[in-house]
Amino acid sequence: MSTIDQAYALDGAPKRARNRARLMPYALLAPAVLVTLLVVFLPMLEAVVTSFYEFILFKPKASHFVGLQNYMTLLQDPVFWTALWHTAIWIGLTVPLQMGLGLVAALLLNKEFAWRGLARALVIIPWALPSVVIALMWRWIYDPNTGVLNDLLIYLSVIQTAIPWLADPDVALYAIIATLTWQGFPFFAVMILAGLQGIPKSQYEAASIDGASAWRQFRHITLPGIGPILATVGLLRVIWVANSMDVIFVMTGGGPGYATHTLPLYAFIKARQNLDFGYGSSIAVTFTLLLGSVVAVYIARTMREVER
Repeated sequence: MSTIDQAYALDGAPKRARNRARLMPYALLAPAVLVTLLVVFLPMLEAVVTSFYEFILFKPKASHFVGLQNYMTLLQDPVFWTALWHTAIWIGLTVPLQMGLGLVAALLLNKEFAWRGLARALVIIPWALPSVVIALMWRWIYDPNTGVLNDLLIYLSVIQTAIPWLADPDVALYAIIATLTWQGFPFFAVMILAGLQGIPKSQYEAASIDGASAWRQFRHITLPGIGPILATVGLLRVIWVANSMDVIFVMTGGGPGYATHTLPLYAFIKARQNLDFGYGSSIAVTFTLLLGSVVAVYIARTMREVER
């Protein structure tokens, strides 16, 4: 090999190494991207396509393309609007209650006291339990005949007769919200506690020397310190709570009547129980678009506040 050929060979080797280094991240990510496309995006695409068909499973020969007919029917469906309102209440109450209760728990667990390690371990139990177990447990608690909640309230003279918590259309949804609040607040507590431990104690010491009250320390040191964590976990919980339907399904099945119907549950009932996959898919796609819009607005507002 001539001297010129050797120079070209030596010059090409680093280029090939640099090319391999550039391609390595894409090669490592490719399996995960492929699985995500097959498991997440392909079913989403199939759901969108199915929403344009009248696809009722017990009428397979009658399935045909109907365009936007399912969506036009959806807009005239009173159950859809009822479920949409219940979904707004479901998200609007559950997430703030979980966040508030989790913040209080995190502040308490961040203090020095005996058996603090045990308390930190026990607080995670509601989050660790399966949703079905929690739903069954709270259904027994709410039972008007044998439930402990009615017995306790009657003993304390808060009520005079047992309340059918899950059978009363005016109370059932809020009873389930209380259940999900109890289940979800440990997630906020653990995340906020991690954020609290990352705030330097020197800031609190300096504020105390300057005469700042506990409230001013909380407002000007604690909240800014855990602000990004609250924004992130709040977004995650909005998405998870919005899509949560297992607790509702086990506790009430969407009843009494349509009192505890939410959009994910309504889509599930239409598709899996009524076998109307076309209409159920249209509900799911509409809900996805609505939730995506809410998430986009939430992210935009959060980013503006962070930039400030």
